[in-house]
Amino acid sequence: MILRRQRPIPESSLPDRPSVPYRFDPDATAAGLKAAHGDLEPGVETGEIVTVAGRLLLRRGQGKLVFGQLADATGRIQLFAPANETADFEAFGKLSLGDWIGVRGEVMTTRKGELSVKVLEWTTLAETRRPFPDKWHGLSDPDTRYRQRYVDLWVTDESRRAFQLRSKLVSLTRRWLEDRGFMEVETPIFHPVPGGALAKPFTTHHNALDQELYLRIAPELYLKRLVVGGFDRVFEIGRVFRNEGLSPRHNPEFTMLELYQAYADWTDIMALVEELVAYLAEELTGSTTVSYQGRDLDLSVPWRRASLAELIHEQIGVTVGLDTPVDELRALCDEHEVPWQDSYGPGKLILELYEKTAEAAQWSPVFATEYPIEVSPLARPHRELHGMTERFEAIVAGRELGNAFSELLDPDDQRARFEDQVKAGEAGDDEAMAVDEDYLRALDYGLPPTGGLGIGIDRLVMLLADVGTIRDVVLFPTLRPEQLSAAVADDTDRTEGDGVEGGRPS
Repeated sequence: MILRRQRPIPESSLPDRPSVPYRFDPDATAAGLKAAHGDLEPGVETGEIVTVAGRLLLRRGQGKLVFGQLADATGRIQLFAPANETADFEAFGKLSLGDWIGVRGEVMTTRKGELSVKVLEWTTLAETRRPFPDKWHGLSDPDTRYRQRYVDLWVTDESRRAFQLRSKLVSLTRRWLEDRGFMEVETPIFHPVPGGALAKPFTTHHNALDQELYLRIAPELYLKRLVVGGFDRVFEIGRVFRNEGLSPRHNPEFTMLELYQAYADWTDIMALVEELVAYLAEELTGSTTVSYQGRDLDLSVPWRRASLAELIHEQIGVTVGLDTPVDELRALCDEHEVPWQDSYGPGKLILELYEKTAEAAQWSPVFATEYPIEVSPLARPHRELHGMTERFEAIVAGRELGNAFSELLDPDDQRARFEDQVKAGEAGDDEAMAVDEDYLRALDYGLPPTGGLGIGIDRLVMLLADVGTIRDVVLFPTLRPEQLSAAVADDTDRTEGDGVEGGRPS
């Protein structure tokens, strides 16, 4: 190979900007300094020299002294810059809020006892060309917070804590399941047949195969194929996609934990759910009693078990069942302003009645049980109640946290239910399933008694982080299109935002 010498770039063509190093080597963090020196007395100079790096989020000058606040991934530490010791002191005092800087200095405390790094030397690592909010004003507009998460994470402590909790929750969940013999797997995101849940899929096209594919709405049918294949405890934590509306509880792409346990039934999965959630609450908040939206919530084991019929009766004082005439169920739906369609059978009407009248009223954890076969195409028939399945949903703080059941094993029954779903689709239900012939072939090889579960990770994080909308736990939520050119012009025309000190003109 012949190496050609590159022609040097003329200095006149280089941008006129401060020299920025290609790398920087901090040897200390804000959290580490506070842990090591948090008990220092006021007015102490330790003689210890450290190197830190991060964003400058506060700055104020007092004559020959400049105070700053440096934020890194672990927290914040004060910078103390005296004119007689800080290199290029005048330039340091003109830094903009949001600039990335590296600082070499001495660990000390001020006369008021504030742990600080005395700035001896410093360098710019990256300039911010847009006004950066300070910690006192933050980002007050929610839409801006979600679109500009890269700014929100610096100025909204609650946001940063929520995503740190999310990361730890996923890690703890993996470890908890692995300790119980579960194996983590990865299954396809592109599905040739949409299935595994009642939801409208996103559709795409594979050019090379000239084939329509669907972003997965659930990994369920692939995970159960693996149980057929001999992996008797499997789980997956991954993105799923549903072409549905936006709400405080819904984002078109979200994270799901799905698991399957051979030789288990729905009662085993109930125990697993309540034990896992109680464990995560204890680990992440220090207690199984958490505060959510201003109310206490006891997540300790055991949770209540109650049928849909019981929960409906508690709310509207009427007992319903699959033997209730359809006309009576429709009249109840009308009375309680529950929409229905002519194609709905008794099971679907009961589910709609429950979801619109009873679900939101369940504050304390409850396993809502005994779902009709009509609305549970993948669940095993109840061993005692005709027309019902061994399915439950975990309801906490008035919303569904997870869905689970004893899995349907009979390939003939499964085929019939798939075909019923096809009829529902032909009648206008765009969330109905299709017939998955390969999955039916897998069932022909034999699926042992199995319990399965799906938990929405985002909703679980919302619960334990005490936030009311899914957008606060999804780093980059789906939003309506932004008028970006106008937004960019608006930002770059300003030299200072509200409460911003030291904003740089564009």
